[in-house]
Amino acid sequence: MKFTDGYWLMRPGVTARYATEVADVRAGEDRMTLYAPVKHVRGRGDTLNSPLLTVECWSPAEGVIGVRATHHAGAVRSGPEFALPGAEQGQGKVSRNGDVVELSAGELTLRVDTSRPWRLEFRAGDRVLTSVGERGTGFVTDAGGRHHMLGQLSLGVGELVYGLGERFTPFVRNGQVVDIWQADGGTSSEQAYKNVPFHLTNRGYGVFVNHPGKVSYEIGSESVGQVQFSVEDQSLEYFVVHGPTPKAILERYTALTGRPALPPAWALGLWLTTSFTTEYDEATVNRFVGGMAERGIPLSVFHFDCFWMREYQWSDFRWDPDTFPDPVGMLARLKEQGLRISAWINPYIAQKSELFAEGMREGHLVRRPDGSVWQWDLWQPGMALVDFTSPAARDWYRDKLRTLLDIGVDCFKTDFGERIPTDVVWHDGSDPERMHNYYTQLYNRTVFELLREERGEGEALLFARSATAGGQQYPVHWGGDCESHFNAMAESLRGGLSLGLSGFGFWSHDIGGFEGTPTPEVFKRWTQFGLLSSHSRLHGSKSYRVPWDFGEEAVEVTREFTLLKHRLAPYLQRAAQQAHTTGVPVMRAMVLEFPDDPAAAALDRQYLLGDDLLVAPVFTEDGTVEYYVPEGSWTNILTGDRVDGPRWVRERHGFHTLPLLARPDSVIPLGADDQRPVSAWAEGVELRVHAFADGAERTVVVPRGDGPGESARFHLRRTGDRLRVTTDSPHPWQLRIGGPDGVPHVHPAGTHEADLPFPV
Repeated sequence: MKFTDGYWLMRPGVTARYATEVADVRAGEDRMTLYAPVKHVRGRGDTLNSPLLTVECWSPAEGVIGVRATHHAGAVRSGPEFALPGAEQGQGKVSRNGDVVELSAGELTLRVDTSRPWRLEFRAGDRVLTSVGERGTGFVTDAGGRHHMLGQLSLGVGELVYGLGERFTPFVRNGQVVDIWQADGGTSSEQAYKNVPFHLTNRGYGVFVNHPGKVSYEIGSESVGQVQFSVEDQSLEYFVVHGPTPKAILERYTALTGRPALPPAWALGLWLTTSFTTEYDEATVNRFVGGMAERGIPLSVFHFDCFWMREYQWSDFRWDPDTFPDPVGMLARLKEQGLRISAWINPYIAQKSELFAEGMREGHLVRRPDGSVWQWDLWQPGMALVDFTSPAARDWYRDKLRTLLDIGVDCFKTDFGERIPTDVVWHDGSDPERMHNYYTQLYNRTVFELLREERGEGEALLFARSATAGGQQYPVHWGGDCESHFNAMAESLRGGLSLGLSGFGFWSHDIGGFEGTPTPEVFKRWTQFGLLSSHSRLHGSKSYRVPWDFGEEAVEVTREFTLLKHRLAPYLQRAAQQAHTTGVPVMRAMVLEFPDDPAAAALDRQYLLGDDLLVAPVFTEDGTVEYYVPEGSWTNILTGDRVDGPRWVRERHGFHTLPLLARPDSVIPLGADDQRPVSAWAEGVELRVHAFADGAERTVVVPRGDGPGESARFHLRRTGDRLRVTTDSPHPWQLRIGGPDGVPHVHPAGTHEADLPFPV
């Protein structure tokens, strides 16, 4: 929200008061409170008839400093609040030297010189990361009498801002106005399904605004040298998170707000759905599943979208008896074929559903201030909203889902959760404005905890559309309703990379696009991209997404890249474990892996998949692709071609290849079984060695497929023309140097050491 009219003036009806200096400091051992008048105090008379801001500073964790600026402290705090599972008391250390007071948290220090005009400096060693200046702490009253708290943090020359959730606008946020406000707006506007008040920059720090309601950002857009954030409230709290690397920033931020759960490895395989408004029944499902098998395309998950339930009655969690007369038998037959089952749900109850009267009677539906149930006719006629602030309503909703789990459903697509009204009263008295964004957290947590309770740790999985800060704990999330063309494919990737820089470890999208029907060219390129994402789902709106609808070559591409993903499963599962333990996403923006390479700063059409694979999807009809290669010799694992960087590359690819490059000095573990995502990965694993320099050394972990941990470990070291490998694996394994045409070195079970020739 903009408050100024240019640099000098305020907008009509707007008054602003900013902290000008420090009048007093109360310093404890681990926290300090600054008292800041909004005008310079030259005598006792200046202390009268004027506001005094209270600015509390503390540390919840090493490398993190919190700041809370308050105007009037007597406001009622009705919640909700973001949970901060990683916050601890007494983490900071306060010191004072004359007029200078400092709060330190590891290498991060907040420095305040109380003898000078208002200025907060966040420092790492001798370097100022960012600072709060003369207009950086204050409150504003707008023309409508609304009270806003605001903060401003300086931007340095060349400093770039990323994150703020899954955003589809330009990848670098500088110059943008961003409102953290959940909306069902598709993927082609400034609106977003997943709004996260956390950003990071390329200068070694991130900032989390700890406010679940609307946070309005001006990112170098109102004051071009500042990131400004404001809330309609009497208090504003934010945390500065030191890195210094982008990965370290994400590790600390997700340690504070919650790390992603580890999804089950079976979810790495290909998902196929009925699509949305298409005609389908059990015969259609069988035709899809059988058609994939006949064409040699392994399928891991089948998803039933909305119309598995009766029309006008979503959600009542009852199968449409006309379309699916034997759901128990149908699911059993699908599971006999090795499939997992996903079912669509949402948090809304239509008036025609039997659950509407039950929910209204039991008090499980959100009400208006006059006591009536909140309803409207968008999406479902007479639709009401489950009140997840009520423990009884959560239990009621979970019990309805439990009946689906009992007959074989394995996971849920938790759709919607964005269109949450503000003219309502919540069971727990939550502030409606703050609950608008936060509702999705309660919704997804309710469903995820049920799955974890019923299926066990490591088996819970959602396919969620909406989220906010902390929502990364309940994976997986997908990108929402996109169109079916190359621009939509690119904007989806841009949103996913932004979400990854906002603390979310896992992300997917609708292969082929959702709205409309893709051309065969778009479908084939999107299939490549989709099967080189953390999770892969074919899904559409009014048309099917079975590959044979797009030609025989589309079948071949789908088969080839599904089999490739299965072989990559041990590599991908290791990346998933990293996301679970560190918060670093599986799909990584180039700036995350190469923060010191200026050419990587704005790249949003390519990414690193895990530590070592560069993926550059093709977004053109003729197969032309432009991408950037960082320093070193990179190897295309599909073709064996070498590309030396740093430089930009332009290539043309047919539909069976794309730029999929292994990092220099990398070792990619490939599973022997390409027919399923989960297998005994260590048995017969192939280690693919790429551009291994003399003296290079690498440890490769082959993970377990049933949760955290490892099943084998290999250590490789090259010395001159020899490559030495040691392992603790009891299984047979092989090693291949270079691309797919390299000569394999096969080793039987029990081979714990090998000394191999290395071609020079």
